[in-house]
Amino acid sequence: MNSPPGEFGLRGQNLRPSRREVNAKRMSQAMASGNSAFQRSPLAPGLYLVATPIGAARDITLRALDILASADVLAAEDTRTLRHLMEIHGIPLGDRPLVACHDHNEAQVSPRILKAITEGKSIAYASEAGTPMVSDPGFPLARAVIAEGLSVTAAPGPSAALCALTVAGLPTDRFLFAGFAPSQKSARRTFLQGLAPIEATLVLYESPKRINQILEDCCDILGEGRKIALCRELTKRFEEVIRGTVAEVRQAIAERDLKGEIVLVIGRGEKAASDAATIEAALDRALEQMTVKDAASAVAEAFDLPRREVYQMALTRGKT
Repeated sequence: MNSPPGEFGLRGQNLRPSRREVNAKRMSQAMASGNSAFQRSPLAPGLYLVATPIGAARDITLRALDILASADVLAAEDTRTLRHLMEIHGIPLGDRPLVACHDHNEAQVSPRILKAITEGKSIAYASEAGTPMVSDPGFPLARAVIAEGLSVTAAPGPSAALCALTVAGLPTDRFLFAGFAPSQKSARRTFLQGLAPIEATLVLYESPKRINQILEDCCDILGEGRKIALCRELTKRFEEVIRGTVAEVRQAIAERDLKGEIVLVIGRGEKAASDAATIEAALDRALEQMTVKDAASAVAEAFDLPRREVYQMALTRGKT
């Protein structure tokens, strides 16, 4: 259907300005009126680690905007994402360098950034989303700058781990961020066995492709009754938090095809009763999925028992 004249200007030709043109115009107007959201001012030489939104673009801090507007050099895990974020907030890149620095090239790029700092430059580094170094690049770079006795400054802000911990409804007085679990099944189960006895709320990142597998492993190793919260697409349009026991959450998503970033928050475990019947039942369940050695380790940790003693029990149960 033809558009009526006037809606897009000339019929058949869309003359609506692009988003970049609109943002540039708004930025010029804001700067002209003195009401720009950011303030440009000289920064001392050093590395500035800038936390960026994990979803909602307006979650960025005013200080982060100031640093992005003022730094001599910008570095980013994903340069397209940072450029887009700056456009949204009306921050011009101008003729400043924008350098990609990610897992695959950080070792090669870090010396160049270090050299720029020694020459008196200020460098702003941003992850694709969230806080640098929290399951994101930035550690080798920051460590190299610190080793040279140069300045490293954080502009704190969004973090998926802290956001999930806030909405999970689980204890926050003591927590452990464990990052991503291994993708390979046996390594993942060993990983969970190591976390099982920790007396703290656990925070993990997980891919939607593997969420069902890790929940199955959590049922076996941490127990079906352990309280958890599955937090998905935090701060975004389809944000969702599913709370309950491991078994309840596993059942709730069993038939769903989840999308987006997932944070799994796991409540601290309680020491199980260590009567013989309970231990034997736990060993039987573990032996259905694990080797004798792994089953003995998992049960020993869960019940706070000597591993050698439980291993001997597991050997006997494995033969029946």
